[in-house]
Amino acid sequence: MRQVDHRNALRDVAAVGPGMGVLGTSFGLLVVGSGLDWWWAPVFSVVVFAGSLEFLLVALAVAGTPLAAIAVTTLLVNGRHAFYGLSFPLDRIRSRAGRVYGVLALTDEAYALYTARPDTSLSGPRIVTGQALMQACWVGGGTVGALAGSGFGLHVPSLEFVFTALFVVLATEATVVGREATGPLLAVACALVAQLVAPGEMLLVAMGLFVAALLVRRRISAAREAAHA
Repeated sequence: MRQVDHRNALRDVAAVGPGMGVLGTSFGLLVVGSGLDWWWAPVFSVVVFAGSLEFLLVALAVAGTPLAAIAVTTLLVNGRHAFYGLSFPLDRIRSRAGRVYGVLALTDEAYALYTARPDTSLSGPRIVTGQALMQACWVGGGTVGALAGSGFGLHVPSLEFVFTALFVVLATEATVVGREATGPLLAVACALVAQLVAPGEMLLVAMGLFVAALLVRRRISAAREAAHA
C-alpha cells in the first residue's frame, strides 16, 4: 500500500516538479548574483521553503533589513497559508511528525495538487511524499543554480516567467480534475477588467473582483438549491 502511495505521489509531482526545479535554479542564480555564498540557496530552501518569500528574503537579507521588518513582511506575504490550512487535507496524515511537516511544507503547489483531488483518493503517505518531492525539486534546483552561478558566472534571463508557467499548469490541472471551467473563466475576466480599469494595481483589483464574483456565484447557487428543495 505504501509503495502505491509513493507511485501516486510521483505522478502527482511529475507535472509541477520540473517547473519547481527550474524556478529553484533561478532562485539559486539570484542568491549568488546578490553577493551571497552559494550555500545560502539550499539553506533558504530547506529552512524557509516558501517560494516567492524566499526571493524577497534575499533582497531583505542583502539590504540588512531589521528582523522585525522581516517578520512583518513574512506575515503579510505568507499569511494566506493560515487560510490554506483550513481546507488542506491534513486530516489524512495520521502521524504527528507527518502533520508537522505537512504544515511546514504547505505551498501553493501542494495546495493546488491535493485540494483538487477527492479525499477518498488521498492518503497521508501520498501527501507527505508529494510535498517532500516538491521540496527536493526546489532545493535541488536552487543548489544547481547557485553552484552554476558561483562557478561559471551563469546568467539566464527571463527565468521569472517559469513562475507564471508553473501556475498555468496548476490551474489547468485543477480545472481538468474538477471538470468545472466557470472559476477559471471568471478569473480571466476579472484580470482583463482589472488591467483595463487599474493597470497599476492590476493584481489587487483582480483578486478583489474575483472574490466578489465567487461570493455572488455562491449566493446564486444557494438560491437555486433552495428553490429546488
